Amino acid sequence: MGTSGREKAYAYLKGTVLTDPEMQGEFLSEQEIADRIGVSRTPIREALLLLAAEDLVEMVPRRGARVSRLTGRQITELMELRGMVERYAAEQVIKADRVPLEELGELLDRQRGLSGPDDAKEFIAIDHRFHATIVSAVGNGLLDRHYDGLRSRQVRAGVVALYNQSGRQKAVIDEHKMILDALAAGDAEAVSAAIDSHLESTLKVLLAG
Repeated sequence: MGTSGREKAYAYLKGTVLTDPEMQGEFLSEQEIADRIGVSRTPIREALLLLAAEDLVEMVPRRGARVSRLTGRQITELMELRGMVERYAAEQVIKADRVPLEELGELLDRQRGLSGPDDAKEFIAIDHRFHATIVSAVGNGLLDRHYDGLRSRQVRAGVVALYNQSGRQKAVIDEHKMILDALAAGDAEAVSAAIDSHLESTLKVLLAG
């Protein structure tokens, strides 16, 4: 079964338009997007309604869809929720001796090979996979889906953060290394502290942006 126009539009909007820092707060032209991906306007509108249900765009009467800006409060709540999920996941995988060290090490190596604004999107995609790998090692499908639901907001917040501050990529790599080292040592307390400080410094950059 081929991808429907709506799915195609949804994936394009979520993956390309919503992650572009320049588009925050901007109105979207249904016709322009339809032309760009080669579908009619109906699936574009359907995709925009799905994104509105996720609070990623807002539908403004007679104006159309606008890319929602993330407020400081939303970003703070996002980081709080991430912290809860990620600390819990780290604790569980240490307890069950299911730490995916090899996979996390590979992701960290890949991040080291990326630098500069051109690589920012890929850097963030791998950043998400690093954290999601720890979460999915718990083996709780509902937790995975819940965590993945945070992703689109996170990607938007994250892209902006990396564009906003030079040196942030290197800091992320160092912070990920601390999380990985603590997981390798099986030290749940150190992992919790490393996750907290990583999310805290991310939050600072986001709020400064």
